Amino acid sequence: MAIDSHHHFWNYDPVEFDWIDDSMRTIRRSFLPNDLQAEISQAGIDGVISVQARQILEETDFLLEQAKANDFIKGVVGWVPLADANITEVLDRYKSADKLKAVRHVVQGEPDGFLDGEAFNRGIQALQAQGLVYDVLIFERQLEEAIRFIDRHPNQVFVLDHIAKPQIKIDQLDPWQTNIRELAKRENVSCKLSGMVTEADFENWTEQQLRPYLDTVLAAFGPDRLMFGSDWPVCLVASAYKRWHDLICEYIQPLSSDEQAAIMGDTAIRAYKL
Repeated sequence: MAIDSHHHFWNYDPVEFDWIDDSMRTIRRSFLPNDLQAEISQAGIDGVISVQARQILEETDFLLEQAKANDFIKGVVGWVPLADANITEVLDRYKSADKLKAVRHVVQGEPDGFLDGEAFNRGIQALQAQGLVYDVLIFERQLEEAIRFIDRHPNQVFVLDHIAKPQIKIDQLDPWQTNIRELAKRENVSCKLSGMVTEADFENWTEQQLRPYLDTVLAAFGPDRLMFGSDWPVCLVASAYKRWHDLICEYIQPLSSDEQAAIMGDTAIRAYKL
């Protein structure tokens, strides 16, 4: 089964989605399941994982409602207040939500040292007890912090979003490359091939420019810990859905059929227990 491991839905509101700046004005509208179905049908994708875009519990509920109404949504990466003293009770609310597979916090928007916080780390322990995955959303400058954080939770399953957002726009590989190789030594971490074109120049990025970053994560994680993700509709500011999908399919063409299947679905199915 082919899986898109990373996309978003939203009913657009300029206050709630104030991160969509003028350079991204083309996605200042609502994006809902019917919009995505048209995209994935052209690309031959069978199922998707919906990821939070707002840090409120209503976002988790909204995504679970979409997943309940649409069978092609196989899983949800929601948001919960992990640093809250009552996090266990909050998570208990979702015990019957079979499609809630993971949670995420927008750490890229937090100050340095956020992942060292004791309350947040207690939240991860509660997450592990519930058998949920944690999606890591960071900029490349936060990789060393993320490694410390992940080392505190060797039995928690982590998925790294957007290959940790390296500085593709200026073709800078290090220190991202060194740190991503170090992070990949942790067998409990998988990585999404997603969010890359929006870290490059929206109008002028090339496949050749992306290749060193793709080569690095493929060598570091291997196909069994990589998964395709579109980052739709955010990707639309730099690439059509099918263009990104086809680029990844072409990139992995030299791999064996089993390795290609891992990246295009099997890794996500295993990591998120779809």
